[in-house]
Amino acid sequence: MPNRELEQLGTEYWDGYLEQHPTQGTALGEHQYDDRLNDITPAGQERALRRLRDLQQRLGGLATDSLTDEEQLSVSALRHLLRAEVAFLNADATAYTVDAMSGPQVSFLDIASYQPLRDPTDAATMLTRWRAMGPWIDDFITNLRRGLGEGLSSIAVSVERVSAELDALLARPVENWPLLDPLQQVHESWSHSEWRTFGDELTASVREVVQPAFVRYRAFLRDEALPAARDEARAGICHLPGGLERYRSLVPAHTTVDATPEELHHLGLNEVERIDTEMAELGARVLATADLKATQEALRGDPKLYFSTRDEIQQVAERSLAAANAAIPDWFGRLPQTPCEVAHMLPHEEEHSTIAYYREPAIGERPGRYYVNTSAPQTRPRYEAEALAFHEAVPGHHLQVAIGQELTGLPTFRRHADVTAFIEGWGLYSERLANEMGLYSSDLDRIGMLSYDAWRACRLVVDTGLHALGWSRSRAITFMTDHSALAINNITNEVDRYLGWPGQALAYKVGQLQIRRLRTDAEAALGQRFDIRTFHDALLGHGPLPLATMREAVSRDMQLSL
Repeated sequence: MPNRELEQLGTEYWDGYLEQHPTQGTALGEHQYDDRLNDITPAGQERALRRLRDLQQRLGGLATDSLTDEEQLSVSALRHLLRAEVAFLNADATAYTVDAMSGPQVSFLDIASYQPLRDPTDAATMLTRWRAMGPWIDDFITNLRRGLGEGLSSIAVSVERVSAELDALLARPVENWPLLDPLQQVHESWSHSEWRTFGDELTASVREVVQPAFVRYRAFLRDEALPAARDEARAGICHLPGGLERYRSLVPAHTTVDATPEELHHLGLNEVERIDTEMAELGARVLATADLKATQEALRGDPKLYFSTRDEIQQVAERSLAAANAAIPDWFGRLPQTPCEVAHMLPHEEEHSTIAYYREPAIGERPGRYYVNTSAPQTRPRYEAEALAFHEAVPGHHLQVAIGQELTGLPTFRRHADVTAFIEGWGLYSERLANEMGLYSSDLDRIGMLSYDAWRACRLVVDTGLHALGWSRSRAITFMTDHSALAINNITNEVDRYLGWPGQALAYKVGQLQIRRLRTDAEAALGQRFDIRTFHDALLGHGPLPLATMREAVSRDMQLSL
């Protein structure tokens, strides 16, 4: 018999998560809160904390002796998710974070690309959410103003970048804003008057509510945030009151392990040194270079190694995805039923965004999407494109996320669990797995794989350096420039991303190393009986899990004593 108390806890957690993160719910195809935005007011955050702490207390009192193996995994997963969400709320990020990559000037404009508009009910829901954007921005300004009063200032370079994004947005007619893209759809079942009325109201909501709120946000950044902002030398949150304590709580929230920032910093340095050696050796063979620096100079200095057009970037992404889809049956017994497609980032986000990202499917509504940044193609290396696709799409994020969503025997919260170290660890593991699968076209593309591995190792060093050890932004950029072959514009965007999202960058390498160690141990224990498809199915067959729990689950499934 299923444990009803545990089922209830899981259901309450997931319902609360969707209420607290309504746009994420929309992206997943959970539509009960499509008319809302997340409540970032102090009262709203306190309500969320009370809910989470109540769930923690009840979970701590749950009798576990009679639970099944799968229910034990649910307890471990739920314990981590609750701990992580409490840490994120206590970090109070909206009191000091001005973010060029995922602030409202970007994230709000993205919503139209995944919010459904099928009928007049959806239209009413969309109108309510769009009209809520103005008050949300005002709440955000209030939080930032409160933060300034508490000594929690933003970073000057981020304020300047967001200001530039707002200037570009506000210079465009609202009719060209992505928030009005739904009006380009055709709904033959609607009467002409219904559609015209909806169009007029949606346009008015953007013109009269959202646009003026962004004008107010732009003025706040200019008049209040920028004069008080931190300079590049004090970019990390360790320079804020209580910042180091915030960061120390965010480390396990993202990594699921209880390592200190100092331990992760040294782990990163060791990984960087190891990968530097690999890169120098492969560079000597492929480019006839003398050392790592010469390899990086050759990669960054040859225009032929960079794309010429946006279409070329898109084509390589699509070709890489097709090749990976053809290869995965030999490496995975369980295959996703939900497809993945390549999409390009929209103009409002591409300049200050990362190189690419993945958006999960909404089952039955929308496929998984691998969004690739095609802006400034002459700055985007050809040799990185394949590793990028294998991480973000297949065998990386899409394969893992889609399989997880399709595990209908698991509680809903387990299928969608946001366990960063598992998810991003799998993505990074997939880049080297793709090499085993024979997916890279050439040794030059394998250099891209090594550069990406070095990039994630650098994250351990740079994220902890910025937020725990007091590094300057310029020192972080220099370190990544010295130890990866990423283009300089990408390095700058990445460092600014870490500044706005403390701790998240740690999850990639921590997760990859744990997955790789688990596989090595399984191979050693089973010898010739080891089967890679069985291993991958065991790894992905329980949804995202904390890393120690992942090891327990795979060991049990494969009958190992690890």
